[in-house]
Amino acid sequence: MILIKDLYKIYQMGDSEVRALDGINLHIAPKEFVAIIGPSGSGKSTLMNMIGCLDVPTSGKYFLGGNDVSDLTDDEQAYIRNKQIGFIFQQYNLLPKLTARENVELPLIYRGIGGSERKKMAMEALERVGMAERADHLPKELSGGQQQRVSIARALAGKPPMILADEPTGALDSKTGAELMEMLKELHSEGNTIVLITHDSDIARQAKRIVRIQDGKITRDSAADSEVVCE
Repeated sequence: MILIKDLYKIYQMGDSEVRALDGINLHIAPKEFVAIIGPSGSGKSTLMNMIGCLDVPTSGKYFLGGNDVSDLTDDEQAYIRNKQIGFIFQQYNLLPKLTARENVELPLIYRGIGGSERKKMAMEALERVGMAERADHLPKELSGGQQQRVSIARALAGKPPMILADEPTGALDSKTGAELMEMLKELHSEGNTIVLITHDSDIARQAKRIVRIQDGKITRDSAADSEVVCE
């Protein structure tokens, strides 16, 4: 699914060089559930942007599903994102003037899927996360947990092989966050590859594997049940 080889992302800050990613090597197999953890400034957000085809590296290679996506144009990256990756964001990123169903349909519009088929796929995804009855509600009419469920439905609608979740529990209370993690575990059990970006040790331990990043380098890569996570 994911193969990263000797990946660097380097920024020039005046006379200084900042190595946001400093020689990353990482392999994530299909159907894995991996948490990437690190404190603020560790490089995990930069790594997420690379995995999500939101940015390109300074050097190194990134293969997604066997395809080299290291040097793609913006349009090519957008195409890969739409076909290969379902995104779940901390702040939901729902458009306020669109209903839940219309928000779920958005990535399907970009794929060129026709109206009736698009609506069917969106409703199936909303049903899967228990939000079908709220399909015609605007985001402001939904709780935070419900909005996050809609964002999950949007990620699932096109049946991408990978779900990339960026701090998905960050804006939720503990009870709703726990429900979300149970949903991600269920999706993993159904065969989805899950890559979870977090700074929260308790959240990371619920994955099957933990990749720890610090100062742009991977400092530990282990099974979650063997890891003692200390921040």
